[in-house]
Amino acid sequence: MRKEDSGRILTGEEATEAFGEDLGRAARPGDVVCLCGALGAGKTRLVAGMARGLQSAARVTSPTFSIVHEYVDGRAPLFHFDFYRLEGPEELWALGWEEYLDREGVVAVEWADRFPELIPGGASWWRLEQAGGDRRRIVRRRGFVEGEAR
Repeated sequence: MRKEDSGRILTGEEATEAFGEDLGRAARPGDVVCLCGALGAGKTRLVAGMARGLQSAARVTSPTFSIVHEYVDGRAPLFHFDFYRLEGPEELWALGWEEYLDREGVVAVEWADRFPELIPGGASWWRLEQAGGDRRRIVRRRGFVEGEAR
């Protein structure tokens, strides 16, 4: 069984945000969207599009240092996490991870592959890769793949 689709090429930040907007329009409360890829791959831009697709007017920024940003002005709240700086899962528990999952919002997680054991079943997994210049390849996964380059 294949663990991923063949991917799609996105050219420029606008295309990455437009793809995210499509994800946001389709998102429902309780959805968890996991984003993996190297620094600068476009994860935060994709979440900015998701916010727009959820009808939020918020200016989306990376939550690298705060770990989570909340955007609650759309048709469903968007909880934007970044696991990059976390040392261990206990930091996430201290922030109320389970409560966020229960709050009937959409959860987007950058660097979700750092702690895949904390991600609920049914989450959608996406990997963004540089594809030369301002092009990115986005691939939908069927879950986390152990040992994949982060």
